Amino acid sequence: MPSERMTVRGTSEIGRFPGASPPTRVELTIQKEEVKKQEEGGCRQWFKKMCPCCCKRQNSISYDVTDKIEVVKPGAPDPTPEPEKRKSENGEAKEMEELKFSVQSVDLLSSKTGQNRREHHTDLYHGDELIIRRGQTFQMELELNRPFSADTDKLHLDLKTGPLPMVSKGTHVIIPLVEHLEDERWEAKIVKQTGNNIRLSINSPASAVIGLYGLSVTTSSLKGEATATHNSSKNIVMLFNPWCEEDTVFMDDEDERNEYVLNDTGRIYYGTEKQIGARTWNFGQFHEGILDACLFILEKSDMPPSGRGDPVNVVRVISAMINAQDDFGVLIGNWSGDYSDGVSPAAWSSSVEILKKYHSTNGTPVSYGQCWVFSGVTTSVLRCLGIPARSVTNFQSAHDTDVSLTTDVYFDANMEPIDYLNSDSVWNFHVWNDCWMARPDLPPGNGGWQAVDSTPQETSQGTFRCGPASVSAIRSGQVYLKHDTPFVFAEVNSDKIYWQKNLDGTFSQIYSEKKAVGHNISTKAVGSDERADITHLYKHQEGSEEERIAVETASRYGSKPDVYSVPMAEDVSVEVKMEGEGPRMGVDAKLSILVKNQSPHPRQTTLHSQVAVMYYTGVLKGTIKKEEIPVELLPNEEKSIEWVLPYQQYQNQLVDQAALMLTLSGRVSETKQVLANQTTFRLRTPDLIITPLGEAVVGKEMAAKITFTNPLPRMLKNVVFRVEGLGLQKGHQVFVGDVGGHSTVTLTEHFIPSQPGPRKLVASLDCKQLTQVHGVADVVVLEQ
Repeated sequence: MPSERMTVRGTSEIGRFPGASPPTRVELTIQKEEVKKQEEGGCRQWFKKMCPCCCKRQNSISYDVTDKIEVVKPGAPDPTPEPEKRKSENGEAKEMEELKFSVQSVDLLSSKTGQNRREHHTDLYHGDELIIRRGQTFQMELELNRPFSADTDKLHLDLKTGPLPMVSKGTHVIIPLVEHLEDERWEAKIVKQTGNNIRLSINSPASAVIGLYGLSVTTSSLKGEATATHNSSKNIVMLFNPWCEEDTVFMDDEDERNEYVLNDTGRIYYGTEKQIGARTWNFGQFHEGILDACLFILEKSDMPPSGRGDPVNVVRVISAMINAQDDFGVLIGNWSGDYSDGVSPAAWSSSVEILKKYHSTNGTPVSYGQCWVFSGVTTSVLRCLGIPARSVTNFQSAHDTDVSLTTDVYFDANMEPIDYLNSDSVWNFHVWNDCWMARPDLPPGNGGWQAVDSTPQETSQGTFRCGPASVSAIRSGQVYLKHDTPFVFAEVNSDKIYWQKNLDGTFSQIYSEKKAVGHNISTKAVGSDERADITHLYKHQEGSEEERIAVETASRYGSKPDVYSVPMAEDVSVEVKMEGEGPRMGVDAKLSILVKNQSPHPRQTTLHSQVAVMYYTGVLKGTIKKEEIPVELLPNEEKSIEWVLPYQQYQNQLVDQAALMLTLSGRVSETKQVLANQTTFRLRTPDLIITPLGEAVVGKEMAAKITFTNPLPRMLKNVVFRVEGLGLQKGHQVFVGDVGGHSTVTLTEHFIPSQPGPRKLVASLDCKQLTQVHGVADVVVLEQ
């Protein structure tokens, strides 16, 4: 039955995330739509040569290079010289003046209480600067010298950061004016026009470089062949965005964002594992002057501005810059007990004074810090820049000095310690940081919490820094994954190995302590001042088979790979196979575990399996099933074990891409061979079936049928279809509503092709319970 398409009036585009705008509601069967006359195509020249007699181009923002590094806020720009008026009896000069289209003023709408700052979660920062987060729309207002006309006037924005802004490096951004904003790109759209004033809604990609940007607006008029540039007197600060799904620092839990980004106080733990003490620390990331100090640290690091879009790079640089060891960073470490020419590390309880002092003295390192001070300041800087972070304390923390992945104690033949060899140590406690991000540079499953340590202990690539190291990689002993994973692994899970010198000068192992380090790893709990024990994130249960496998796996990559007995044989293999294109959404997921014994002797093992939900970025959300699978193999036997994940166990756990990671580990009893396998798979979703109806001819109406069957035994709520075909059908949304379990929905689209040739009609389904459902149909359109 035909029905009318309802329209929804435009809503504010500020704070927009992909898919957040309300859908246009229509009935299931779609009425024929007349295609609007195609808008005039072709690009018009962006800039034209100006008459040299009429005006001069205004200079863009200049960056003075001095020996003092500071964030300079540009003052009001020089007024644009008035064009020389030619004497003319016919009033030509007056006409030229009227034609010149220019900006009179820019309002960044940067008030703390304004919509920009509130929508971007930056209203807690001190001051009235425009502080925004990348990947999210913001607004500004321009006052023009006359009303804007889309037919005759052109306008674009320039954002520049760093001393040598370049378009190719992402440090000079040219933002065009468009009719419709699209995600993941720099664009601006006029959302309101009143007289000479226009309001712009501006999009930024979630990969944008963070830092301080200068803004200019360039205008031109097609009639007058004139351009003008207006420099904003205020700058824009761009930060990372944990609220944006496309940003690699995205954190999906609101309570965790409030804790790890917005909370400006916390608790830092110290003492011994049997006597854990806690002190309150003022991170103060929103305090007056702290954002300027954090941007100053980035400037002083000599990190190229083009690298500031990657949080891995930024965290690594911050880790180096918080200590003063080799780059005149923020804090000087001192463990001597003599702090007479500075402040005792134990006297600090806040990052604010330290960061402000460092900034105000133009980068003179502050005296003194120890691990909890380094960690507190690191938390402040990372949260200030928008990277979720927390301070973490490890009790009985090992310091491995020779990358052996063990804590070594050496004795002579008389069992006297050999002091010059005993450089490894175990600290009562050590404080570092976790920060949250995806790790697209590592194999899937290694995103999430990353360990970063600013306390100067060992150099990394020639500089005193540590991390970010994937906590997931540390837990499984995958110490070959960057950055500095071996060092952190040794801190939390190395065995203490005792060595005795032999008469021939060699050393033999005489004892090993397997539970000597890495106890009660602690951080402040989310939403309370309680202590949360996160040891399980860094290591498997002490003494478990999985923990022993992780230790031995790690040691293979250390400087003493033979500390643990080498397997007598490696003749058992394990792999995971899936039928066809893999498990389907809505039913039990079934995989096959293939275990082969390639030896003439029987083999026995226990496979430990766990499956976790994974975001498309490689961040693990959480484990949803664990089990142990005993396996006995006859000589040369091959066994296929069916592994099943029931629908009920995953139905409420999945995230966008419906991806899962199955991890298997085990040890062959007879040979001590370690077995390990990680398999990533996704639950396949059904396609939308699109069937063209009728002949495809330019200017002649045709139709297409779109069919979808719900694969789940549960209702899908608020289902929306998005349909578009370039040269066929203008993009729009169709609100379907609720679709029952295993129900089938059919839509018929009527449209008039406007361009000949091969075309594609695409459609996708959008709803919270089911994603990645889409379809396409090829349509060859004939000339009329």
